[in-house]
Amino acid sequence: MQFETGSTLFSPNFIDNGTLAMLSEVDFLLDDKVLDLGCGYGVAGILAGKLIGEECVIMCDISEQAVKYASLNAALNGLPQLDIRLSDGFQNIQENDFTIILCNPPYHTDFSVSKKMIEGGFKRLAMGGKLVMVTKRLRWYKNKLASVFGGVQVRERDGYYVFVAEKRSRTTKKKTKSAMRLSKKLQRKQKGFKANLEGTIRKAGTACSCMLRGVICP
Repeated sequence: MQFETGSTLFSPNFIDNGTLAMLSEVDFLLDDKVLDLGCGYGVAGILAGKLIGEECVIMCDISEQAVKYASLNAALNGLPQLDIRLSDGFQNIQENDFTIILCNPPYHTDFSVSKKMIEGGFKRLAMGGKLVMVTKRLRWYKNKLASVFGGVQVRERDGYYVFVAEKRSRTTKKKTKSAMRLSKKLQRKQKGFKANLEGTIRKAGTACSCMLRGVICP
């Protein structure tokens, strides 16, 4: 495989180790449908196209120059019909039946872009499909992927974290607000307070037809 690059593209002089780490964790199958999200000059998507056929792969990037070089490199590697789109994230991706989405997000910026990629990725995957993402940060990505997908596998390789999250339901995992529970100490305190209050009311000869629930009826 051969690649032409431009000086303004990510990792123009060599294939970055993050991409290599991500690809080492992926097995492409002939019935896969792959999206290379943020494809750069095309390494991951072109490799997938060579292995399973260009008709099974879509690539996209927000950068016009990236799309230009990815198209050039697809042709250089014998994949002239590879579907490569200019797209801000999933903006121009209508398909929702991918079995694999590959993503090497810009993790040096804030998490807003990665958040959209993870949430959008869930919606574009087929049931059982996997989002495969590589970053140098662990905690936020692990927590976010787990909250959306309900679980995530994490593998460390050469200083990078490769996340593999599988879509197991049609809706994202929703956070449920648990009912507020009092500590046992506070429960005992409140119980004692109510008992004392009830005793005081009885001694004073006050009658109350309602059940006492922390409120004294006049």
